[in-house]
Amino acid sequence: MASPASGVRPEGHKHEQVRAHLEELLDGLAADAPLPSERELAQRLGVARMTVRQAMDRLVRTGQVYRVQGSGSFRAQERFEQPLVLTSFSEDMRARGLQPGARTLMQGLGPAPTWVARRLGLAAGAEVVRLERLRTANGEPMALERCFVDAARAPGLADEDLSGRSLYATLRERYGIALGLAEQTVQATVCDASEAALLGVEEGAAGLEFERTSSDSQGRLVEHVRSTYRGDRYRLRMTLTLP
Repeated sequence: MASPASGVRPEGHKHEQVRAHLEELLDGLAADAPLPSERELAQRLGVARMTVRQAMDRLVRTGQVYRVQGSGSFRAQERFEQPLVLTSFSEDMRARGLQPGARTLMQGLGPAPTWVARRLGLAAGAEVVRLERLRTANGEPMALERCFVDAARAPGLADEDLSGRSLYATLRERYGIALGLAEQTVQATVCDASEAALLGVEEGAAGLEFERTSSDSQGRLVEHVRSTYRGDRYRLRMTLTLP
């Protein structure tokens, strides 16, 4: 007697078979290594070439594979996992054995935008240090940071050279401000033309937008930052427990 229907169509089974094979294949490849051609994969797995193409398209969309016109498909670089703990970009990169870097795009004093003043608990028009930087790892663009710091807490910060230095380390060592707590949200975004040009991705590429407000060990608000991370190089990691 035939077994009860599982609800999985034969076509669906083929797609799962191809996907599982490709993911196993990727696990054994180094970054930038070539994948077999779609024709070769179709013959190897006994499926239609279109089935392989659809599975490959999915891997391209998720950033696991990239294509080069006339050359084929290649294993993309591993994504960095971003643990949800309060660390600076520099500390995070060094912990991975990478060299953090920064290119300052804007740095100076000015009145806080209304939405920033509200998040930092400041009076309307209070001075903040505004810092925009392109963050890199081993020279590769990773994220755009747009940071606002209460200027009254860190006099002279607008004149500090932060191109190759952690902001958090500067706050701690120069101003005695040790950050202790932060509230952060994360949402999906797409890179506009200017962001894409700086990050080295295509306009409209997927990104992760982090928005965080940090306070010191006494609970006083210090910093608000909005960062756009490359979606093809980052993913989040969380440890979950039952309540």
